[in-house]
Amino acid sequence: MSAEHGRRYRGLALCISFFFCLAGPLPAADGGDAPSDGALLNEILRQAHALGLDEDPYWRILLHYRPHAFGVESFIDDPRFFLAPDGKTNPRAELDATIRAFLTAREGGESSVACRFAARFEWLRERLAIDPALVASAPCTAFTDFMDTVRPSSVTLVFPMAHLNSPASMFGHTLLTIETANRSRLLAHAVTYSAFSRDTMGALFALKGLFGLYPGYFSVLPYYKKLQQYSDVDHRDIWEYPLNLTGEEIRRMMLHIRELDSIASDYYFFDENCSYLLFSLLEAARPGVELTGKVRGWLIPLDSIRMIQDQGLITGSIYRPSRTTKIHFLASRISPESGDLALALARGESRGNAPAEGDGCARERRETYDLAGEYLQYLYTRKLVDEKVFQQRFLDILDARSSMGAPGEDWASAIPVPVNPVNGHRSNRVSLGFGLRRNEGFEEVRIRPAYHDLMDSDDGYVEGAKLIFAEVALRYSNTRQEAFLERLDLIDILSLTPRDRFFRPVSWKVTTGLTRLPGEGDKDRLVYQLNPGGGFTFRSAWAGLVYAMLETGVNAGGSLEHGCNAGIGGSAGVVKTFTRAFKAHLSLRGMSYGLGDRFGDVRARSQATFTISPFQAVSFEAERRRTDGRSLTELGTRWNLFF
Repeated sequence: MSAEHGRRYRGLALCISFFFCLAGPLPAADGGDAPSDGALLNEILRQAHALGLDEDPYWRILLHYRPHAFGVESFIDDPRFFLAPDGKTNPRAELDATIRAFLTAREGGESSVACRFAARFEWLRERLAIDPALVASAPCTAFTDFMDTVRPSSVTLVFPMAHLNSPASMFGHTLLTIETANRSRLLAHAVTYSAFSRDTMGALFALKGLFGLYPGYFSVLPYYKKLQQYSDVDHRDIWEYPLNLTGEEIRRMMLHIRELDSIASDYYFFDENCSYLLFSLLEAARPGVELTGKVRGWLIPLDSIRMIQDQGLITGSIYRPSRTTKIHFLASRISPESGDLALALARGESRGNAPAEGDGCARERRETYDLAGEYLQYLYTRKLVDEKVFQQRFLDILDARSSMGAPGEDWASAIPVPVNPVNGHRSNRVSLGFGLRRNEGFEEVRIRPAYHDLMDSDDGYVEGAKLIFAEVALRYSNTRQEAFLERLDLIDILSLTPRDRFFRPVSWKVTTGLTRLPGEGDKDRLVYQLNPGGGFTFRSAWAGLVYAMLETGVNAGGSLEHGCNAGIGGSAGVVKTFTRAFKAHLSLRGMSYGLGDRFGDVRARSQATFTISPFQAVSFEAERRRTDGRSLTELGTRWNLFF
């Protein structure tokens, strides 16, 4: 992601300057230099104060002000965005400085203050009835030319689904596309906000992103390039949500995009992220929309789509399957022998102009070559095939495919449309439960801010994925009559992506936080753990997802004799989704700690979840564990509430 952001940023000024250099209908002053006198300036300032424009909601939207402990503060961090020295925290000072700049500027043209801050100028001119002749500005024609040529007609909210192998995209991503009246949607302009970084280490990128140590910028790219990145390279299905913005609302949004050209803001993964900044564009487009003010603590892209839907902006949805999804679907429609031939064709192990042998029908022959072409394109986007080799091999496949005639049906239109992500379970969860541990009854409350558990319903989410941040479990022991912290999962990520003949992903996990190890009697030991692992997952027609992993583990805490220990082990399990409402998971995990406190830890667990609705589910769990020679059994049930 960081390299791609670097390329976008280097071309950002040229791209936006060409397409979004805005002016609005501002005629030039007669002499090209017509500053107002002091009396007129003071009168306009007085009028602005009388109208309370510095407290007007739209002024605060344009400057991105939000409540702060000592007043208000803009979340834009670039000083070039403000005309007053204290404009970041003082809306009135920024209002006064903006009016003075408009009325006293000596330079006109595309780089003038009125052009650079065109959204502010148009709004102030309308509210204060400012005579355009008082503003020194040659016509800013780039915006008018762009509108006349492209004729933007609509805006679509785009949601590439989660991609666990990218720290910045684990929760998915949101961007906007601006479609034109006379061109394909693929040629639309994609407007996206993202962090700019040259770091290549995923863990470092995630850590710095949590604390806002990267600048974030808006960028504008052709939409088809973003589709290639998300669909072809990152294996991500894409959902598009058309918005009902009017032509004037689209124009206001584009004016504000111009104001944010090359302007940096500290990028935070959990709040000031891609979705939060897009909120500000929609609020600028349609006054009265309330989005940024409703964010409390964190904002997950999927939740942002639901918030936009609640504001009445979304009119429908369009599903775009990734190339990976297309390949899997085609492979499911043909025999294993035809699948082997498609692989051979894509890898150059068979000539593309030879008919498939042993295929049962013409449709299977056609789709065998369609599959070969799709998979070869995948190999090329992953840079696994040289460009010249790709071109020749692809032409061979197309030549053979063309001799078979047009298909009787369009297989792409037959790809099943999954559950719309907005109709899946909500990201936040509270669980109320009770159970039995060592014949001791307990009650439990779990709070999970984000995002998705392996045992949650997969509707709208990635199958085999688990992504949990900051889940806390509090228990009350009926026997001891005391409350205590049972566990704190700071990060709990699991990716079970099945391998097959076309794709060879590595499944992986990482868990870190506070957990309890069984101790003497009924005294469990609270320790900090770090538990990464990696392995393979396969799909079975009758068992579901079957996985095995090699794991390592480190525990640290004062309850350990040596303060810490480290070990190695493994885990295996099966995850089976019987129906959309019922899912089960059986697992076995064993660890041998040979450094520090030496002991073994083996546990077998069975889990089941019944999904009642996107807002609630009931789960059951049974675990048998033997740690350091001590055994225990735990049984429990929980009522999960999503919101």
